[in-house]
Amino acid sequence: MNTIDLEGQVAVVTGGAQGLGFAIAHRLLASGARVSLWDKDSDLLDKAVAALGAGASQQSVDVTDLQALERAHAAPETNLGPVSILVHSAGIAGNNATLDAYDPAEWRRVIEINLNGTFYVNRVVVPGMKARNYGRIVNIASIAGKEGNPTASAYSAAKAGVIGLTKSLGKELASFDIAVNAITPATAKTRILESLTEEFITYMLSRIPRGRFLEVEEAASMVAWLVSRENSFTTASVFDLSGGRATY
Repeated sequence: MNTIDLEGQVAVVTGGAQGLGFAIAHRLLASGARVSLWDKDSDLLDKAVAALGAGASQQSVDVTDLQALERAHAAPETNLGPVSILVHSAGIAGNNATLDAYDPAEWRRVIEINLNGTFYVNRVVVPGMKARNYGRIVNIASIAGKEGNPTASAYSAAKAGVIGLTKSLGKELASFDIAVNAITPATAKTRILESLTEEFITYMLSRIPRGRFLEVEEAASMVAWLVSRENSFTTASVFDLSGGRATY
């Protein structure tokens, strides 16, 4: 594992109780940061913080609740120090269905959590970063946001929106020492697979030239550099973790 220096920094990782978020939190802690995990599942949060050990703390929060997010942000700012890193990983896959059969309520749920939640979380964290003229933000998008996945129109649309939001925000903050980037992973071995059909999982694997799913530690390695001071120039950009699937 390469050494990334995050000593003395405070990071917020949404969706940090499991999957990509947990792996990223583990890597940031190993790099010297103190990490506040934000997740909706209190039981999973308790287990995650216990597993991560010293330097990890938690806030049980729904990323679609702006006022609750503001309270969650105030806690690490008060107890740990200024939040200089945000990794927004919280999200859901949603149901698999063709667009003409897609439940409108499910569509709204996926968009609210995956896209609007990204807006809410970034909106809460950015003012403090601007005031201090420093910050590093990584929003977790998806290869689906670039290419679209069949029977996953809501998820694909939401993640395309996350890419657009990230590029826009990165340009807005380019005059500050704040980098805002996104990663677009292919399917990873996480709990999100439990909500997908076997047919869809097989399809996703067939699209990856590497012939395997992403390991969460591989995503964490990329994110660790993106949120470090070493990433002093690149912003408003998208980094692929698609195992060769991406065509642009």
